[in-house]
Order: sequence, then C-alpha cells, then structure tokens
Amino acid sequence: MRKKINTLKLHLKFVIYFIFLLCLSNCKKQEKNITVKHEIVKVEIDTLLEFPSSLTKNRILGKFDYTKDSTFVLIPLEVSSKTTYLRKEVWIAFNALQNAAKKDSINFKIISGTRDFEHQKRIWNYKWNTKYKKISPLERAKKILQFSAMPSTSRHHWGTDLDLNNLTNNYFSSGQGLKEYNWLVKNASKFGFYQPYTSKENGRTGYNEEKWHWSYAPLSILYLEYYNKNINISDIDNFDGFEFAKDLNIISNYVNGVHSKLLK
Repeated sequence: MRKKINTLKLHLKFVIYFIFLLCLSNCKKQEKNITVKHEIVKVEIDTLLEFPSSLTKNRILGKFDYTKDSTFVLIPLEVSSKTTYLRKEVWIAFNALQNAAKKDSINFKIISGTRDFEHQKRIWNYKWNTKYKKISPLERAKKILQFSAMPSTSRHHWGTDLDLNNLTNNYFSSGQGLKEYNWLVKNASKFGFYQPYTSKENGRTGYNEEKWHWSYAPLSILYLEYYNKNINISDIDNFDGFEFAKDLNIISNYVNGVHSKLLK
C-alpha cells in the first residue's frame, strides 16, 4: 500500500511539473506576442527606416514595375477597392492602424495606393486633353495641379502613400466621414501616417487639401530626401504640358509642398 502511495505521489509531482512547464511556455509566448504587437503599433516618426538600397531615379519617378518588385505587396481585397500594391512596411503599419480603428467602429478601405508613371500619365493627359482642354495651357496645368500630380512628381509612385474611403473633402466634413477623419487626425501618427496635403492656411504651397491622402512618414521622408538630391526639372517630361513644370516650380512648390512633419 505504502509503495502504491509513493508511486501516486511521484506521478502527481510529474503532472504538476508538466503543467508548470506548459504554463511557463504559454506565458512566454503571450509575452512575445504582446511585445511584437507593441512594436508594430508604436511607430515613431523620428525612427526612420533603413534607407532603401534598391531606390533609383527610375523608381522615384515611377518608371518601374512595382507588381514584380519584392519590396511591394498586393493588398487583400477586403481592405481595398481594387487591385492595389504598397511597400511592405506601409502595409504592415496600415494593417495595425486598421485593426486599432475597428475597435472604435471605424473602418478604412484603400481606394488608391501605388501608381506608376504610365498610370499617372493617363490621369494627367485625360484632364489635359479632355476635362480642362478649353482652359489656356498654363492655367490648365494649375487647374489639374489642384488635386493631381504631374507624372514623375507623384508620391503615389513610391508605394508609401495611400488614399482612403473617399476622394472628396466634403465626405470627411460630416457624418461618418467626419468620424473617420477625426480618428485619423488623432491616431494615424501613432502608426507613422501623416496627411501630406493639409490646409493651405498655414502657408503650405502646392496641391489643395486632401483629407483622404495619408503618407507613411518613416519611409516617405527618405524618398523625398532622395528626390530632392537626385531629381531635377529635366527629369520631368514625356507627358502633355510637361514644359510648364519649370514655370510652376513644380519641385519646390508641389513635391515639397507637404506637411512639415514629412520634411526632414
């Protein structure tokens, strides 16, 4: 009898020790998950990413195939309105932002992400030759530049910027749109995102305000720095009306006409 009791005690000790090891393992896993989640959410604008070694003039000008670039990722259709690509770092940060927003009953859908030179050229040339064709050339360029960039000057070439939910400021001025915009103003910077084209009342030059356009600063700051060091007015060509880029000081007034937080 005593031998059986001792055997049971030994088995019981083994079971208790096994449960202890199992709990310890789970705790470590939970602690690791919490840490990873915290690191993804806590994106500080002062912590820039490593400079992209693959960045070239053609890439900054949108003259490359981002669909075959390993640094870009196809965005799931449940969070995008069409086939959309972004830099991988931007997608990770946006996904964290989206998950946080859902907890506050806010949902974001990406309606535009990366656009290459040819895509931007189609937008520009349509407005040049059809939508605003009756306006004199210089004024036509100014009209288009209220909301659309010249090819080779768009931040959408970089894969760092995205448009959310609606392409009109009116949508974000009331109702659900206002709730979405207020959430972004309050929380987007926690994930590294900033609105590049804010109100021009503070002296910002270039494009009109775009409440739907958000930029991933830890990466786009590096892209803008590269742009200013390597691109000049002669690189902006091969689309209708490109000759007005110089008259309009397109790089200083428009490419650099962004929120001060996006200027290094």
